[in-house]
Amino acid sequence: MIAAQSRYRLILALSLSVAFTAMLSLLTGSQAIPLLQALRQSFDGESGVYGLILTELRLPRTLVALLAGASLGLGGALMQSLLRNPLASPGLVGSASGAALGAVVTLYFGLAGMFALALPIGGIVGALLATLMVYLLAGRDAGILTLILAGVAVNAFALALVSLLLNLAPSPYAVQEIALWMLGSLANVSRNELWILLPGTLAGWLMAWRQGRALDLLTFGEETAASMGADLPRLRQRLFLAVALTVGSAVSVTGAIGFIGLVVPHLLRPLVGYQPSRLLIPSALGGALLLLTADIVVRLLPAQGEIKVGVVTSLIGAPFFLWLILQGKRRVT
Repeated sequence: MIAAQSRYRLILALSLSVAFTAMLSLLTGSQAIPLLQALRQSFDGESGVYGLILTELRLPRTLVALLAGASLGLGGALMQSLLRNPLASPGLVGSASGAALGAVVTLYFGLAGMFALALPIGGIVGALLATLMVYLLAGRDAGILTLILAGVAVNAFALALVSLLLNLAPSPYAVQEIALWMLGSLANVSRNELWILLPGTLAGWLMAWRQGRALDLLTFGEETAASMGADLPRLRQRLFLAVALTVGSAVSVTGAIGFIGLVVPHLLRPLVGYQPSRLLIPSALGGALLLLTADIVVRLLPAQGEIKVGVVTSLIGAPFFLWLILQGKRRVT
């Protein structure tokens, strides 16, 4: 009973923090806007600058940050629980690198310029194909080590192809466009990207829903989990597809934003008693909170051009990753 109350308090605290940060995101930018007046202009159909700024720029940006951050946090929790490895991340099954490759292909061949939705669609397709390749390479009944090795191989191959496309880019402008997209940004998202992001995100969330019990059983080991009724091959299929849809959708719209899926579940796991089923919702909320906060920081930093949000999350995540390695070494010694 006490553990359940503690979990609900954590979810409530994270939900309130996300709501406050989202409101702050709507107010943050180069142009200060009175929120009430902007809302009135938006809902009453009045033609006004404040209403346009709110509905066309800041609201889509805030919602995309919320959905993408939640997907990255949830994907990290799913992968760490499935692989029973606190250093696992959503990109380990190829979804992030596959999405990056699919999006870069559309940029390289100019499809993104001819068709506005080509970039996010290419990213989603790339994520699904890369995840399918990992699953086929590892096999239906593969062990954890085989899954990790297959993911590493597909990730390396996808990133090598991205580097090849950068190397063969026909113009410096194309190289710059691809490189800037790879850094991750929420600056130019609109309602079109939001609608592209939504179907894959919601489908992935629904697939991950109700998998908590099987992940809890998996903490006892694969053989014990199977003897207690967990269908491990089916669980892997569902979670692989869920991560491909959610993370692929997020990366295809925002670009490569790293470390959220690693940092957030790792920080929250002790607060939920190391139970995978209790980690999923807090990780989604924590991911949304971290990406919203990073995007606000990006907009407030004094710089000639906007610093990419993927750079900010990497500056947070890389030291944290090193800290995890040092903590692991101390435990061994």
